[in-house]
Amino acid sequence: MRAGRATPAAGAGRNLVLATIGFTVNFWAWALLGPLAPGVKERLGLSFAAQSLLVAVPIVVGSIGRIPVGALTDRFGARIMFPAVSLATIVPVLTLSVVSSYPALIITGLFLGIGGTAFAVGVPLVSGWYPPARRGFAIGVFGAGMGGTAIANFTTVKLADTYGEDTPFLLVAAILAGYAVVAFLLIRDEPNRQRAAGSAWARTADVGRLAVTWQLCFLYAVGFGGFVAFSVYLPAYLRTAYELTANDAALRTAGFVILAVVARPTGGWLSDRLQPVPVLVWCFAGTAVFAVIQAFQPPLMPVSTVAFLGMAALLGAASGAVFALVGTVTPADKVGTVTGVVGAAGGLGGFVPPLVMGWVYGVEGSYAIGLMLLSDVALAAAVYTAVRMSGLTRRPAAASPPQ
Repeated sequence: MRAGRATPAAGAGRNLVLATIGFTVNFWAWALLGPLAPGVKERLGLSFAAQSLLVAVPIVVGSIGRIPVGALTDRFGARIMFPAVSLATIVPVLTLSVVSSYPALIITGLFLGIGGTAFAVGVPLVSGWYPPARRGFAIGVFGAGMGGTAIANFTTVKLADTYGEDTPFLLVAAILAGYAVVAFLLIRDEPNRQRAAGSAWARTADVGRLAVTWQLCFLYAVGFGGFVAFSVYLPAYLRTAYELTANDAALRTAGFVILAVVARPTGGWLSDRLQPVPVLVWCFAGTAVFAVIQAFQPPLMPVSTVAFLGMAALLGAASGAVFALVGTVTPADKVGTVTGVVGAAGGLGGFVPPLVMGWVYGVEGSYAIGLMLLSDVALAAAVYTAVRMSGLTRRPAAASPPQ
């Protein structure tokens, strides 16, 4: 695809739809253990720490696994990698229907993490099909596939209770298999795709020498990591700070997740029109303000609700803007590899804030310090973006300096 082309090539829309469906389905599979964890805890008599580990294992593996999968996508293309990831995810999904012991569930969770790597397949595909002026919105639309986690939370327990314990696993496995066939038949790698040479590890080491890789990792760890942190920890926070019921806390958390998912393509769309850097500065600065407000634990209605929904919208938009920036400043043959590294940073970044919040609450009996720390990090990201990243979008991606 020519760099100066202003409109997407024929077939771009089809590939965007297929990539988004694949991302959604694989994330649905990736999140299956989360809704089941409370029931497993009661059945096996697990501690809260053991329950947290069960949920965390597929997420951590899925985040780290994006690094090699992104590099393999640069090498083999999304037409091969989307079916490969989907078919590989079927095995642990079906295994969940037959295992019951805690060690077996942990091992299955390790392989279930494969589903989370689909993110690193779709970004380079979408980025290659769309010109720079449209790329941010397109990647944002693809990123809305993270709503697959919401599908898992809304449907898994209900399907198991209504139609039998194995139903969610059999359904997801069948959808993954069907998608793998459709993806192989209909997905086409971007026109004039530059096939990367060398091994996956060599290409990962190569992008590790680019300063922009680590800058993007920091920004995505704050943006997407903040979203992951709240989606994981918000139910516990609401129950402790505001004494809500489990169902009420879950519904409010679902609203947070849905708003962040919707805001992601909005962040990409704004990045196409205003450039990603100012969008990120305003998103991080706004997050810092809302975190300070929430640190004083205001009344749930309306102040706290507005603060959390504001953070959801801004963190979702920031996640979309970061990958609009990835498509702008990353060399075309390294988008998949950089996506893998940056995506891993975002996933892993989501597990630091809950640990800090829990530890601070255990020591101080208050969430204020943890929320002020979040505000400090978001403000630092806003300042860093404004000072250090503003020049990146004005020079060619190939000229990104090595570290």
